[in-house]
Amino acid sequence: MINNQTKLIAIDLDGTTLHSDGKTVSAYTKYVFKQLESKGHIICITTGRPYRMAMPIYKELELSSPMINFNGALISNPTDKEWQYKKAHFIDRSFVFDLLRHQQNFDLEFFAVEYRRKFFLNTFRNVPTDVFGVDSFKPYNRLRADRITENPHAVLLSTRIKDKFRLAKQMQDHYNGKIAVSGWGGPNGILEVVPKGVTKASGLDYLLKILQIPKENLYAFGDEHNDIEMFKLATHAFAMKNASKLLIPHASEILPWTNDEDGVARKLEELFLI
Repeated sequence: MINNQTKLIAIDLDGTTLHSDGKTVSAYTKYVFKQLESKGHIICITTGRPYRMAMPIYKELELSSPMINFNGALISNPTDKEWQYKKAHFIDRSFVFDLLRHQQNFDLEFFAVEYRRKFFLNTFRNVPTDVFGVDSFKPYNRLRADRITENPHAVLLSTRIKDKFRLAKQMQDHYNGKIAVSGWGGPNGILEVVPKGVTKASGLDYLLKILQIPKENLYAFGDEHNDIEMFKLATHAFAMKNASKLLIPHASEILPWTNDEDGVARKLEELFLI
C-alpha cells in the first residue's frame, strides 16, 4: 500500500547496481531489496538499457515494481501486462531515415534502431554483441528500411569523434531540439537518442505523480552522465564512488563504495534497515 512513508528508490544498473561484469548482483543486494519491498518501498530500475536487456536483472532481483527503460522512453510494469499506467515515447521513424542519410557527418561506427524487444543494426563488423545483450547477431537484426515500419523508442550510435558529449549537443542543435541525445558512460563513443523531453527524470516524475509519492521521498542512485537529470529531480541523490566527474556535482552525497562493493545496498541498509 502506498502511503506517505513509501520511498521510490530509483536504481541505475550499469556501474551502479550491477557489478562491473554488467550482469551480476550479489545475494546481499537481493536480500536488502527484498527487505525494503517488505516494508512497502518501491525499487524502480531506471536505466538506459532497453527492456529486453533489463528484464534478466529485474527477474533476478524478483521485483514486482514498475521499470523505466531507454532513459525514460518506456515506463512499464513487467509483472502486470494490463498495468493501466504504462507510458511509451517514440522517435518518429522519419528521423531514423534522415539520420541514416546524414550519418557520414557524425563519423559513425554503427547505428542501431531500438524497440522494446528487438533491434536493427546497420553493420555487424567490429560491433560488440554485449552492447545489445546477445551472443551473436542474426540476419533479422540487419537494419533495412523496410523493417522500420514502427516508430522506435531510441536510436543508439557509436561515433569515432573523440568528444561524444559535444557531438550530442551538435546533433540536438542540428535537429532543432526535437530529440534528446546523451552519452553512455566509459571510454566508448556511444550516444543514445530518445524523444525530446525524455529523461530518467521525466519517467520518475511521472511515477511520483501516478503513485502519489511526494518528491522528497525519491532516492536515486547513479554513476553516469545520463543520471544528471534524475539527480536534479531527486532530493536524495547518491553517486557511486566510481561515478563520472560529470555527475558528481549534482549528487547530494558521494558513496564511499563502488558498484563492485554493493554500494547501493549498503547505503539503503544504512538508511532504512538499521
